[in-house]
Amino acid sequence: MSMITQEERETQIATLSKALPVFAILTVDEPGGDFRGNRANFADLIRTGQSMGFTVYVLTAKELLLRRKKLKGYVYNKESGGWQLALLPFPNIIYNRIPQREDEMQPAVRRKIAACRNHPRLALFNPTFFNKWQLFEWLRKSSRTKPFIPTTRRLVTASGLGRLLSKHAYLYLKPESGKAGKGIMTLRVHQDKPLPYRLKIQEDKKSSTYNCSSMQKLWTRIQKQSGGAAYIAQQGIPLASFKDRRFDLRALVQKNRSGVWELTGLGARIAGASSITTHVPRGGRIEDPEKLLTYSFDAEQAHMLLQKVRRTTVLIARQIERASRQRLGEMSMDLGVDGDGHLWFFEANSKPMKFDEAHIRQKSLERIFQYSAYLIRKKTNKAGGA
Repeated sequence: MSMITQEERETQIATLSKALPVFAILTVDEPGGDFRGNRANFADLIRTGQSMGFTVYVLTAKELLLRRKKLKGYVYNKESGGWQLALLPFPNIIYNRIPQREDEMQPAVRRKIAACRNHPRLALFNPTFFNKWQLFEWLRKSSRTKPFIPTTRRLVTASGLGRLLSKHAYLYLKPESGKAGKGIMTLRVHQDKPLPYRLKIQEDKKSSTYNCSSMQKLWTRIQKQSGGAAYIAQQGIPLASFKDRRFDLRALVQKNRSGVWELTGLGARIAGASSITTHVPRGGRIEDPEKLLTYSFDAEQAHMLLQKVRRTTVLIARQIERASRQRLGEMSMDLGVDGDGHLWFFEANSKPMKFDEAHIRQKSLERIFQYSAYLIRKKTNKAGGA
């Protein structure tokens, strides 16, 4: 990390001040200086934004001073592959990529985000991480999205878990604030066995299983494993499979240049041999969704399911935005198809991870700036009308 010279800084400011619109990628600072986040992703955003006529830089919440005309931010030097601190124009758009919930929950950071949401000179989208329980609450409010939601309850007491197990002998236990499959467990009941409760716990790329004789012993094990974190219990869905491996679908839904939700891309992930989840870092494998659906059903039904996914993901995105009362510009979703061809929604993420499929990745980067340009036009027209 290097500080550019005074002369370079003055030249840069003069150039950038004319180069509207200005797009800032929001993150938090490291305790010893520097900034947190996925630098490769930030560099891709900067490259794409610049090619589309934006000034783009990385801004920490600490340096987001709402009464200043110029802010200290980080720019990417393509030649050296390094990051440099510079004084840059105040942004029109703030894109929240704070990487951890704990960072976002800091009181000072929350105050900054709240102030941004009410600021007349800028537009911020995707202000916070989603909470899994809230997501399902939002989607249950609409009769149009409710059919895609598995039975979901908060995991609070052993008796509550027992009641849910009496209706669904296969459950997923998920941390409300989990990410990338971390902390997920599955639970099956085999009433005919001496140790009827089978708890499977996701580890890095494999899982471990505990068999329990009673609900109380099971509950003790779950409490130990969860470490006191808030969890939800969700009806397990028997997913369609490809050569005896379960698979699910990963959708990226974003707003386009007209501010309208669209499906940017759809991928598929096959579960690892001994993994609970289909996440690639936990042993999952990337595949083509049409190939997997055609294998499980047939070409005609696969085509119909893909069309249904396109419609449903947009429907879900609209409902999440409406119920959350937040300005959202993108989200990724985990969806599943059961053996009967019914579509299920499992999760949405307000800070999507990078899609490995190259065509989805490039389109996703461009859409962020197309939507940003729409927000700026909207704000400019509103100010002009006033």
